[in-house]
Order: sequence, then structure tokens, then C-alpha cells
Amino acid sequence: MLLGISFTLWVTLLLVFIIVPAIFGLSFGIRGLYMKTLLKVFKWATVRMERGAKEKNHLLYKPYSLNSIIAKEPTSLEDELKEIRRNGSSRELDGSASTTTGPSPSSSEFEMSDTFYFCRRGIESIVDDEVTKCFSAEELESWNLLTRSNYNFQHISTRLTVLWGFGVIIRYGFLLPLRLTLAITGISLLVVFTTIIGLLPNGRLKNFLSETVHLMCYRICVRALTAIITYHHSENKPKNGGICVANHTSPIDVIILASDGCYAMVGQIHGGLMGLIQRSMVKACPHIWFERLEVKDRHLVAKRLSDHVKDKSKLPILIFPEGTCINNTSVMMFKKGSFEIGSTVYPVAIKYDPRFGDAFWNSSKFGMVNYLLRMMSSWAIVCSVWYLPPMSRQEDEDAVQFANRVKAAIARQGGLVDLLWDGGLKRGKVKDAFKEEQQKIYSKILVGTQADRSRS
Repeated sequence: MLLGISFTLWVTLLLVFIIVPAIFGLSFGIRGLYMKTLLKVFKWATVRMERGAKEKNHLLYKPYSLNSIIAKEPTSLEDELKEIRRNGSSRELDGSASTTTGPSPSSSEFEMSDTFYFCRRGIESIVDDEVTKCFSAEELESWNLLTRSNYNFQHISTRLTVLWGFGVIIRYGFLLPLRLTLAITGISLLVVFTTIIGLLPNGRLKNFLSETVHLMCYRICVRALTAIITYHHSENKPKNGGICVANHTSPIDVIILASDGCYAMVGQIHGGLMGLIQRSMVKACPHIWFERLEVKDRHLVAKRLSDHVKDKSKLPILIFPEGTCINNTSVMMFKKGSFEIGSTVYPVAIKYDPRFGDAFWNSSKFGMVNYLLRMMSSWAIVCSVWYLPPMSRQEDEDAVQFANRVKAAIARQGGLVDLLWDGGLKRGKVKDAFKEEQQKIYSKILVGTQADRSRS
């Protein structure tokens, strides 16, 4: 009897305070109050930790910032070689110190000192690798009572350790079971309702029910992460027949965006539970799923995307052009495929607050289940979403230039670093084209262009 009463009370609280408000898009402000309380606790814990570390002469933070290990100035290869030769040799690139029989002003000769530039740049790239930093979790300068948020933490005081232990009990004893219950509820409702809606004939009623069910289930899943999301500039939300592109940090990016609007998803067909969810969703909404071999066929992918956006009655497509998860400090190269279609692009910038939990998914280190458990055992997921004005490809732009312009706008709005590197370097090697480009630049400095050689 006691077990039955407890279960009934648990279900009632879930329905009244979480599930029903999620269905209607309402909030009682509990999560906002929860976030403010956490900030006060974090502030006290950080102050106490810094004081204790100072008393024990213990290094609490790293002596440098990972974002600026080496100070670099934006100079060209030719300028740096000139400086090296000016300091170490009488022969300069511009030929001013050469004799009448020396190299022309448009060319020069190889000097051993030139290798110093390439050696220095190589060492800089190893020590201050811009790519690798994008795939490692950021260490916070404050402690949020999560052991993994500051690896320099050691025992400072008994009160602080007791507070951390109390936090472990709350996160794993109360929050984790609650969030698992909500996640199972949201996914189960999504599978059941989309399967039923899929039996209805195509029309306005089916579209309305499908959008309502998707919003309801995604909002329940958002509450399963205790996600506190702030949406900005909702007047720029993606519209039917368009393509929504966003920076990619985590698989939950989809839930973050889909809880505020409906999208047609694009992805590869999976098996198991994920495959079951995909098959159910596509019955109610025209999502775009590809077989494993089809994903590699760029023309087939582009055709299916193009056919989708031509139908203005269909939902906007949601795409993450980076193709992999980045640690939310930078935006890496956008794949040009989604920018070749010619449709209106709706950029979206997503920025997470790492003080409450690290949303970045390092897929080379954690599996999906392990990652989701880490998310559900964090304090909360807090993020801001900015809907940017729609952008279209200009007449004098190719797909790569358009992609870079959209990427720059997202980086600027989200306060992220705009990088040119391909996210595929996470698992692959640098393309030979990058090496050849540097070789071409150096060879032009030495022998000049074809026009220069013809004049000489």
C-alpha cells in the first residue's frame, strides 16, 4: 500500500508540474529559481575553494589560458621571411641588397634561414593546436560541485567536501531518476503518437497533430535535462521551405531547437531504439533519412534536399553543416552541400553555459549512453539560442563563400571563434591541399609567377 501511494504521488507530481505544463508550453518558474539558487551555491563554493587553496599554497587554476598559449600576429609568409633574412643574412627578398647579377625584385634565392620560419610555425601548431582544442572539454575557472569541472580540485575543507557529497546524492538520488522517467515518457509518447498519426491521410489535420505531438514530446525531453533555454529574436524563426543551419555542440541541439519549433530532420538510418524512433517519426512528418551508402552520394542527398525545400508546405530542414560536435568555443568549416541548393538559409547560433554542465559530446571518448547519463547527472543544461535574419546566396558568391558568410554571422552572434579548419580533422589527417597551398606560396616568393619569369 505504501509503495502504491508513493507511485501515485510521484506520477501526480510529474503530471501536474512537468508533463502538463510541457504540453501547453507553460512554466511555473521553478527552473529559473533553481538556476539562481545554484549560482549562489557555486559562488560560495568557489570563494571558499580559492581561500583554502591560497592558505595551503595550492595551484587551483592553470597558469595560462588554453585559448591564448602563444601570442600570434597576423603577418604574411613573405613579411616574416624578410624579417628573418634581415636579421640573419645580407640577402633580402626584395633584392635591394643583391648585386646587379643577383635575383630580380620579383624573385629570390633559397636560404637556409627560411627553414626557421617553418620550424617555428610547426612547433606553434603542435603546442597551440587550434583544432585539438575544439574537441576537448573546457575547464572552468569556477567550481560547480562537479568533479569533472575542475581537475585541480583537492580536499580543501570538510564543509566543502560535505557540500559536494550532498550534491552527489541530489544529482544521482533524485534528479537522475526523475530525468530518466521524463525521458522514457517523452520518447514513448513520441513513438506511440507519431505511429497513430501516421495512419491518418495526408492533410492539414495530420500536419497539425504531427506538429503538436512533436512539440509536446520534445518539451518533455527538454525537461528531462532540466534545460533552461532563452530564445532571442523569435521573429527570425525558420519558415517552411527554408533550411535552418546551426553550430553543433551536442546531439541535444536537436531537442533544444525542436522544442521551440518543428523541423524536418536529416540523418542516416540507424538500427535499434534510434531506428524505431526514426521509423515512427517519418510516418507523421516528412523527415529525410538516408541509407549508409546513400549518405556518400552527394548528388542524391542534394536532390532530396532540393525536392523538399521546393514544397513550401513542408517544414524547414534542420542541418548542422560542421558535420561533427565542437566544444562550443568555436565554429569550424561548414560543408558546402546545404548551401548549393539555392534555398533561403536561416542561421541559428547556440551557446551553452558550461557552469551548470558541459554539453559537449566528445564522441571519441564517450559513447551515446555514457554521454546522456553524464548530461542527466549534471545540474542543468543552460543555453541561449539566437535566430538570425534569413540569408540568401548572392549572385557573385559560390557555395563555399556563402557558407563562410553564414558561419561568420553565427560565430559573431554566439561569441564563438570563427575557424577555417574542417571538423573532419577530428579523426582524419590534414588534406594534402593544405600542405600544397603553403608550398605554392613559398615557391612564388622564390621564383615568382609565370608573368614575372617571362618579363625576366
